[in-house]
Amino acid sequence: MDIHEKVSLLQELVACCDAISTWCYDAKGELLFSNCTDETVLNTAFSAFGCRSILMEHTNIWSNPFLLGTSLGLVWGAAFEREDGVLRRFWLLGPVFYATTTKGQIELGYDLYRGLELSIAWKEQFMQAASRLPVVTSELLGRYLLMLHYCLTGQTLHYSDIVMPTELLRPAKPAEPTKRDRYQVYAAERALLDMVRNGDLNYAEAFSNSSLLSSGVPVSGPDPLRQVKSSITVFTSLVCRAAIEGGVSPEEAYSLGDAYIQRAENARSQQELLNLPATMYDDFIHRVHRCRTNPRYSQAVQKCIDYIELHLEERIRAADLARQTGYDEYYLTHRFKKETGYAVSDYVRFAKIERAKVLLSSTALSVQEIADKLGFSSRSYFIRSFRGVTGQTPSAWRAQADQ
Repeated sequence: MDIHEKVSLLQELVACCDAISTWCYDAKGELLFSNCTDETVLNTAFSAFGCRSILMEHTNIWSNPFLLGTSLGLVWGAAFEREDGVLRRFWLLGPVFYATTTKGQIELGYDLYRGLELSIAWKEQFMQAASRLPVVTSELLGRYLLMLHYCLTGQTLHYSDIVMPTELLRPAKPAEPTKRDRYQVYAAERALLDMVRNGDLNYAEAFSNSSLLSSGVPVSGPDPLRQVKSSITVFTSLVCRAAIEGGVSPEEAYSLGDAYIQRAENARSQQELLNLPATMYDDFIHRVHRCRTNPRYSQAVQKCIDYIELHLEERIRAADLARQTGYDEYYLTHRFKKETGYAVSDYVRFAKIERAKVLLSSTALSVQEIADKLGFSSRSYFIRSFRGVTGQTPSAWRAQADQ
């Protein structure tokens, strides 16, 4: 039985339990074939998210199989086919998720790759493909990968022999902050916790900025898994207390926090923890948001408020809200003002100013950049609006917040 026959048999056996795709690439990293129904978009993802380049860098260093992870929670397994010591092909299993992942969590991880300038159309195709991917534990994917390695080499390995490069756990990030940068870390973390207290659903950018500024608690020691667990425990504890301040009952918050900390403690690899902080944070944010939802608001008005929160970087008009709710624009605007006490335009402006405060306190964006980001027509109009709400200019407010 040749290699292709062995791999085909393995595909059939794996398919009895999990719908995991198999891929074959040549020594230069060009795709030869796969049995994936979303081949084009997921092949692009494998390259765009940096997994292909990392794998190609290590083909002449390692002979053992790889597990390749991304900040979205996607994981591929890779094994090598060599002839007389020279790489002939490499094979992939995946991608899969280690845990059930929501669309919001995938988008949160996707935002870390915004610099790649992938098109909106491609993102939509990727999100649809990601929603169809199987959930497979790290241990099970590892076992499948060891079987693939055996088919290619005839060599029997153990799970501990699988290579798990730590640099694949997140996109490239700056070096550890210097002493001068530690205030940026503090400001970003403060913004994250404020968003929990407010139940702010539009948190993706702040979460991304914080992740790139700091890799977590700087615990020194020989066990990197222990460091990740310690970081998650500290972060969960902070988020838990912020959620209580935001209105979640202590009983619910502490029980939820304990469950996430225990889940981290039970993990046996860094890959299992890859998506846990984002999942935990998203969970607490939504619980606070539900607590802060005004019971006096009708479903239509609450839907408008949620839409405004999630689209603050866009120009929001009453007509947009009417389309979201299915109501006539005239009726909706009157109902909105009656229930909230504000005209739609005033509420949008106030919400944008609140977001501007977060950006001023947690980023180094200029006043002009924040004005552009939040869709104000000019810098001067943004400053007038900000002063009208806060009594201060954006620069003065930032200086006060930095004290």
